[in-house]
Amino acid sequence: MTLLSVGRTGQCWDNALAESFFATLQSDLGADRPRPTRTAAHAEVFEWIEGRYNIRRLYSSLGYRTPIECEAALAA
Repeated sequence: MTLLSVGRTGQCWDNALAESFFATLQSDLGADRPRPTRTAAHAEVFEWIEGRYNIRRLYSSLGYRTPIECEAALAA
């Protein structure tokens, strides 16, 4: 069970962004599945962030496009 933040929007202790990230990480990687070593867990999380999460997430600083879409637009 994920605990939600207690702060209101805009307060420095509002953890909505982090909570959303970790909820997505847990659901995609299966938080209940044991990893053989800490190094294996680190590698799996790194691959998920760099290989899946960052390339499909929309970034407001990129005009609500994915990094792949932004790079393609710059190359054209």
